[in-house]
Amino acid sequence: MTDLYLPQHGDSGYRTTRYDLELDYIPHTGRLSGRARIAAVAERALPEIVLDLGQFRLSKVLVDGARPARYTHRGDKLRIRPARPLRAGADFTVEVRYTGVPHPVRTRDWGDLGWEQLDEGALVASQPHGARSWFPCNDRPDDKAVYRIAVTAPSPYTVIANGTLTSRTMSASTTTWVYEQSAPMATYLATVQIGPYELVDVPHAGAVPQPAAVPRPLLGRFGRDFARQPQMMTVFQDLFGPYPFDDYAVVVVDEELDVPVEAQGLSIFGANHVDGRRGSERLVAHELAHQWFGNSLTVADWRHIWLNEGFAKYAEWLWSEMSGGPSASAMAAKSRARLALMRQDVRIADPGLRRLFDDRVYERGALTLHALRMEIGHAAFVGLLRQWTSTHRHGVVTTEEFIALAREHSPRPLDKLFTTWLYEPKLPPLPRQR
Repeated sequence: MTDLYLPQHGDSGYRTTRYDLELDYIPHTGRLSGRARIAAVAERALPEIVLDLGQFRLSKVLVDGARPARYTHRGDKLRIRPARPLRAGADFTVEVRYTGVPHPVRTRDWGDLGWEQLDEGALVASQPHGARSWFPCNDRPDDKAVYRIAVTAPSPYTVIANGTLTSRTMSASTTTWVYEQSAPMATYLATVQIGPYELVDVPHAGAVPQPAAVPRPLLGRFGRDFARQPQMMTVFQDLFGPYPFDDYAVVVVDEELDVPVEAQGLSIFGANHVDGRRGSERLVAHELAHQWFGNSLTVADWRHIWLNEGFAKYAEWLWSEMSGGPSASAMAAKSRARLALMRQDVRIADPGLRRLFDDRVYERGALTLHALRMEIGHAAFVGLLRQWTSTHRHGVVTTEEFIALAREHSPRPLDKLFTTWLYEPKLPPLPRQR
């Protein structure tokens, strides 16, 4: 299926199963040398293999480990012609070796995406289509694969990537960090964070390790601001089901960020989100909730973005209610009052490309879930969420699938509720709890 919003990205002719990335990064020059091995399966007969990749210099391209393949590389598209066309159902591998200075993907509506060089290190935030800024990939949200990411950087730097750290090998002046992400992951959720960070653990009593990488001057404030994250993890597991990954890491970059960024198994916050007063705790909740909604359950295409952002926004309200703050109903009433003052011209279930990250998608998506909770009751709502995350664990999801499952948890029809909240621009009134 082609993504209706970003049809020029990715290729539906094959699906990837594994990315093996070996990267060598020199922070003071910004130079990246990479070797990517990609395992995939052809969905149909393929005369060529198309990958998304930014403007790097290529030194070698192989198919199935054979002699160098013919290819063209222009317009951020790498087109590879194997010696003979691949048949439908065939397993194949591609190896690409490349060097250059990564440049973020510049967009009009969302700023720079992908690899960004910092004063000290690098930050990667690729949503929705910035992954090509640092590795060759099939850049579409519904194509999920497992990853091995190995990064070599000067030894004073700490490297964080998706998954579990499986080895750290030091040489005379560099260290190679190897991470394995064993759960299937979309390309936009792949990340590398490089900087002079201190590695610490968020104290927790549960089974989910919660490591963190934090600039030394911010450690004290970080300890206070993230102290309730383990409690948050417990609350969300009760509401959403078991945490879907092996661990949950947090990185605080020594830069200001407009908003935090979620990646699979980790979240990235700016120094401005750490004030020592829990001033950004709602964002801590929001990013943690994305591990279920967005990362384990990934949208089949970008029309369904409310399934990521509306759910994470509503998790903020649920955390507030269950940690002694204002109730979700109070938060919903304030949200609706704000939205009532804005233009009502967005269909949440299909907001359009330019409005993917519009605040109204987040807020009204959360209001949709609150209206549903008021309609079917808290117990049925929690049962629905837990079945939703269990049924589609590590898969891709659509709005239609969520609506169909919600109907199974309601004794009354839900057609009007979903039509008015998701498919009509006019803002409906909030229902009362039954």
